[in-house]
Amino acid sequence: MGLLQEFKTFALKGNVVDMAVGVIIGGAFGKIVTSLVNDIIMPPIGVLMGGVDFKDLGIVIKEGVAATETTPEVAEVVWKYGAFIQQVVDFLIIAVSVFVMIKLINKLSNLRKKEEEVVAPEPAPAPEPEPTKEEILLTEIRDLLKNNK
Repeated sequence: MGLLQEFKTFALKGNVVDMAVGVIIGGAFGKIVTSLVNDIIMPPIGVLMGGVDFKDLGIVIKEGVAATETTPEVAEVVWKYGAFIQQVVDFLIIAVSVFVMIKLINKLSNLRKKEEEVVAPEPAPAPEPEPTKEEILLTEIRDLLKNNK
């Protein structure tokens, strides 16, 4: 029963829920960026390069062999550097987007801190407490002893 309670406490912490939301939104954002790269950015670049589709760019390392009655089909081995280039562009767009978001969040956080500083001035220091009756009597006794010497 203790393990179940411990898991429940962990799962319901605010940080875990925030992280889960971030992962879900990040996954959706990744799909949007992939579509942006594959469907919007790469086609015009391919046209500028002479009508090349980046997905098809590659170097054949080993030719494929069609199936015959006696041998099975052997798939072609291709080094697909075009697909790699698309993934690099995906990564760069996501990295720049995350960088911009972090910069924006930090800027907003700094603005909020500055507003809090302006709105809430520092409280005045507490006045020094008045001496107690005992302290006053002890001070008088000390002064009398000094004068009698």
